[in-house]
Amino acid sequence: MKMQEQNQDLLTIAGKTYNSRLLVGSGKYKDLAQTKEATDAAGAEIITVAIRRVNIGQDPKAPSLLDVLPPSQYTILPNTAGCYTAKDAVYTLQMARELLGGHKLVKLEVLGDEKTLFPHMPETLVAAEALVRDGFDVMVYCSDDPIQAKLLASIGCVAVMPLASLIGSGMGILNPWNLSLIIEQATVPVLVDAGVGTASDAAIAMELGCDGVLMNTAIAGAQDPVRMARAMRLGVQAGREAYLAGRIPKRFAASPSSPMAGRLA
Repeated sequence: MKMQEQNQDLLTIAGKTYNSRLLVGSGKYKDLAQTKEATDAAGAEIITVAIRRVNIGQDPKAPSLLDVLPPSQYTILPNTAGCYTAKDAVYTLQMARELLGGHKLVKLEVLGDEKTLFPHMPETLVAAEALVRDGFDVMVYCSDDPIQAKLLASIGCVAVMPLASLIGSGMGILNPWNLSLIIEQATVPVLVDAGVGTASDAAIAMELGCDGVLMNTAIAGAQDPVRMARAMRLGVQAGREAYLAGRIPKRFAASPSSPMAGRLA
């Protein structure tokens, strides 16, 4: 019965359900074989792909990511990493749709500058509106601002993805209060995107009530990416279980584990 309940705790995005709440990137690995091994160790079903950096058919003469992570087995999530304007982001995802045979689920990110890789929210909003009008199912990287997250959901984005801290920084969740506000008002899935460094960061995100976590550098940049992928998988699972279980409240006084009444002596 317990196993059945766990299996029913599915992540739903744009009408499709997934068993795994851990989404992973496909960049920064030493080769495609390691990309495949780490992805499977993570148990990930959704794999994000930077269209400007990873070959999924743009260069027919080069090895393709789709050779090791075929769309028949994984949900490929094209993203706009490296885009700094709404125009470039929209064009990139339109190209991805052609390469993937009409694929609709995409990850939008419009960056503000090369130093922080922080989201450029005005351009992100413009791009999100254009992509939703064009029939895309948009998952969107955004600041940890509850107002911006609410606007993106109202536009029609299928998931909002606030950063925990700067992309690739490994600094973990710096502002859990903002994330909690976003989760509290959410009408679409909320997934932490960027900043996770280790499994405890992933667990904390899930304990806060996030629907999932997306990461790349934390796994690909580890000394042992495959082992770290397994750790992240367990961290996400543990955090989700703890959230569903309901933690005890924090207290400023001790509370004995054993009852004081009815003692033998």
